[in-house]
Amino acid sequence: MKKPIYLDYHATTPVDPCVFGVMKKFFLEDFGNPGSLSHEYGDIAAKAVNEARKEIGIAINALTPSEIIFVSGATEANNLAIHGTALKLKETGKSHIITSSIEHKAVLDVTDELEKQGFHVTYIKPNSEGITDPQEIERAITPKTGLISIMHVNNEIGIINDVKCIGEIAEKHDILFHCDAAQSFGKIPIDVQGMHIHILSISAHKIYGPKGIGALYVRKKNPKVEIEPLLFGGGQERGLRPGTLATPLIAGLAEASRIAREEMVSEGKRLQDLRDRLFNGLRERCPDIVLNGSIEKRLPNNLNVSFLGVDAESLMMNLRSEIAVSNGSACTSANWTSSHVLAGMNIDEERARSAIRFSLGRFTTQEEIDYAIDQICEVVQRLRNTSMQASF
Repeated sequence: MKKPIYLDYHATTPVDPCVFGVMKKFFLEDFGNPGSLSHEYGDIAAKAVNEARKEIGIAINALTPSEIIFVSGATEANNLAIHGTALKLKETGKSHIITSSIEHKAVLDVTDELEKQGFHVTYIKPNSEGITDPQEIERAITPKTGLISIMHVNNEIGIINDVKCIGEIAEKHDILFHCDAAQSFGKIPIDVQGMHIHILSISAHKIYGPKGIGALYVRKKNPKVEIEPLLFGGGQERGLRPGTLATPLIAGLAEASRIAREEMVSEGKRLQDLRDRLFNGLRERCPDIVLNGSIEKRLPNNLNVSFLGVDAESLMMNLRSEIAVSNGSACTSANWTSSHVLAGMNIDEERARSAIRFSLGRFTTQEEIDYAIDQICEVVQRLRNTSMQASF
C-alpha cells in the first residue's frame, strides 16, 4: 500500500539512515553507562557523550561544551529554562517575565503555571506578519523583569524573529534571554554569542534525529545563568537533569546536528525552491488562497496558507490517503481549536479555520510537490463546489 506524501516535517522527521547507523552501535555493542568510568564500556559511552556536547556547542557557537545540558526534548528544555530560571530569579525580586502570545504551548503553559505561582507575565502580540517587534519587548520591561523568552522560528507559520536584536535589548537591561530554537536548530544559523542568547532549547526529532532527546544551552559566564533544577537524584548534567544519560539518543542528536550543519546552505536553497514551487502552483490553480505570515522572514521549508471558503479539517480528511499535512502544532492538533498563532495575528476565525501548514523536508522531491499541487487543487475545487451547491 502506497503511503501518503509527507509534508509535515515541522511535526517530526524520519530518522536519517546515517543517524540510525550511529545509534545502533550504542544500543547493541557500546551500551555502557557513561557514568561507569571503571571499565571500557563506560569510557566509550562517556566519550560519545562528550563528543556530542562538542558537536552541539559548535553548531550554536557555545564557548564550552559544558554549557550543553542533555534533556528529553524541547518541551523539557523550555520547562527547565523558564521555570527553573524563574525560581532562581524570584530570590532576587525579579518576578516579571516577557514572552509573546504566539509561543509554543511548551512555553505558554509554563508561563501560565508561573502566573499561578505569583509571577507577572507580559504577552507581546505579534504584528500582522507574525513577527514579534523587539521595540514592543523593550517597552514592556520593568525594574522587576528578569527573563525574556521568545522563539526563534514559529512552529506554525515559520516566521523568523530578530532574536539578535532582542538579545541586545536583554543584555542592555541586564535581563536573561531564553530562545526556543526547536524549529530553527539545524535549519538556519544560530550563534548564541553573536545573538546574545543566554539559554537555548533544541530538539533532535525536528532534524532527522531520534525522539526523546534534546538539549538546553545554559551560558556559564557573561552572564552566568543559574537555574533551579526541577528533578532530583543522581546529579548528572551539572545537577540540572538527573538520570542515566541516553547515550544512543545523544549520539543520534549529535550525528543529526552534524549532517544538518554541513548541509544547511544547500538544503535550505533546495527546500526554498520546492516551497516556492508549491506556493506558486497553488496560487495559479487555486484562487482565493492567502499566505499567513511573512514570506521574506520565513523558514525555507515552511508554507502556511488559508484556502478561503474551505474548512481545513475537511480538506485534510479528503487528502488523508494522499498527502500528510497539518493545520498547526502537532502537540495540540488532537484537540482542534482555532490556532492561537493566527488569532494572535488578528486573523479572522473563517480564515484561520481554512489554514493548512505545509512543511517540506530532506526527503521531499519535486515530483511529490507537483503531485501534491494536483491533489490539493482538485480537492479544494470539489469542496468549494459542494459548499456552493449546499448554499442553494
